[in-house]
Amino acid sequence: MKNKFYNYILNLQDTITSKLEAIDGIAKFQEDLWERPEGGGGRTRVIENGKVFEKGGVNISAVHGELPESMQQYFGVKDANFFACGLSLVLHPTNPMVPTVHANWRYFEMYDQQGNIVDSWFGGGQDLTPYYLFDEDAIHFHQICRLACDKHHPDFYELYKKRCDEYFWNSHRNEARGVGGLFFDYCKSNEDMSMDDWYNFVTDVGDSFLEGYVPIVEKRKDLTYTDEHRKWQEIRRGRYVEFNLVHDKGTLFGLKTNGRIESILMSLPPHVQWVYDHHPEKGSEEDRLLEVLKHPVDWMSQ
Repeated sequence: MKNKFYNYILNLQDTITSKLEAIDGIAKFQEDLWERPEGGGGRTRVIENGKVFEKGGVNISAVHGELPESMQQYFGVKDANFFACGLSLVLHPTNPMVPTVHANWRYFEMYDQQGNIVDSWFGGGQDLTPYYLFDEDAIHFHQICRLACDKHHPDFYELYKKRCDEYFWNSHRNEARGVGGLFFDYCKSNEDMSMDDWYNFVTDVGDSFLEGYVPIVEKRKDLTYTDEHRKWQEIRRGRYVEFNLVHDKGTLFGLKTNGRIESILMSLPPHVQWVYDHHPEKGSEEDRLLEVLKHPVDWMSQ
């Protein structure tokens, strides 16, 4: 399974980066191959200063070795080894009318000292973070998420949409990071779903990503914007940074397993502002976004 999924994300990275380069028209992804001293490595691809994408990364990694003590405590195991692979992407467009997007699809195995698999699971998801909210964009993104889920179980969309709303919640701000999408973790073999079934589900979600995001980019990338729009974008990017550094489990896992720092922190945008006690004008588009982020929305009923 680990080889099967790793080959999948290798190909998916190629598909996504080539499509994004075509959309941008100017910038190309810079590729870095890296090795982890304890075992494994990855292929990082970063795009910067493009016509459409100010900064973005589409990274894959496959790491293995002894599970660090802090992670053994987290999982409640002793003397365990692990293998983890996944694709993680974040895209920060230049135009504030185009939303930031994040996605991650991953697979994990844990072994005993004899090398036997004692646990394995899939995880992942994708979510949208707009700066100016176009309801039709959020609806489209969620429709694509739902279509991918409905192929596998009628309850998956509502379940994983709810988990996404719960996970990407900046609790110290009491607001959502964005308008959500899907989040799933610890997807293990059970009486309803084999690991092959989970593989099919996760790869269908991964394959749907471009269909969910690209039409939004195409529709918004050439809209006019002002310096004030950019200022608001940079203020909201600050909230994105806060989530990734305070709450995000993927960032924590990467840091605690001696992952490559440049690849882990590629999710951070290049231009950010923290304005003291900032409040947008009541009734403005900026204020409307904040009101939506206070309470998760059922986009399928809009």
